[in-house]
Amino acid sequence: MTNTFLSRLDWRFATKKFDATKKLTSEQLNEIIRAVRFAPTSFGVQPFHVVVVTDPALRKELRAISYDQSQVTDASHLLVFCARTDLAARVDGYVEEMTGGNVEAKASTKSYADMMHGALDSRTEEVAFAWASKQTYIAFGFGLAAAAELGIDACPMEGFDTVAVDKVLGLPAHIRSIAYVAVGMRAVEPTYPKFRFSEDDLFEYR
Repeated sequence: MTNTFLSRLDWRFATKKFDATKKLTSEQLNEIIRAVRFAPTSFGVQPFHVVVVTDPALRKELRAISYDQSQVTDASHLLVFCARTDLAARVDGYVEEMTGGNVEAKASTKSYADMMHGALDSRTEEVAFAWASKQTYIAFGFGLAAAAELGIDACPMEGFDTVAVDKVLGLPAHIRSIAYVAVGMRAVEPTYPKFRFSEDDLFEYR
């Protein structure tokens, strides 16, 4: 099979055992980070935050509240994906960054900014968190796909105590962890062949 994007997706699997002696280069890590950054989100406000954890002591502490899963400490890097609920501030930051603070440019985008505020500002904390989590998972998926494209192993993980993780990482109240992506190099090949439901099962044409 040629080395295409689809062949890389077929190659990847949820790596449970990483080779702790093999580390990603800064270039490899940055490629994954750039893919996450370029992921699309609703309104383009990117209501997510990613903590890249490399400190061994911190990762050991995280492993203890992640059901002792070895990926947390043995992967080259651990990416902690978090959803943000400070949506009003995020909209303001989006407009400021997009316009470079230019007064005229900000004025020209006021109607769009008002529309975003109208859609997002009234949401309760939990509704905002649910919405932001959906947007975060888009970026999460881009990170997994980028790793596969680069021939880097990855494991998506939700098995951890989110409240405890937030505390260990010292996250502010408006940033809450939802998932990990552990990235590195596999220690063993997958035991079983990849299984996916058929296209007929998953797709319907009308």
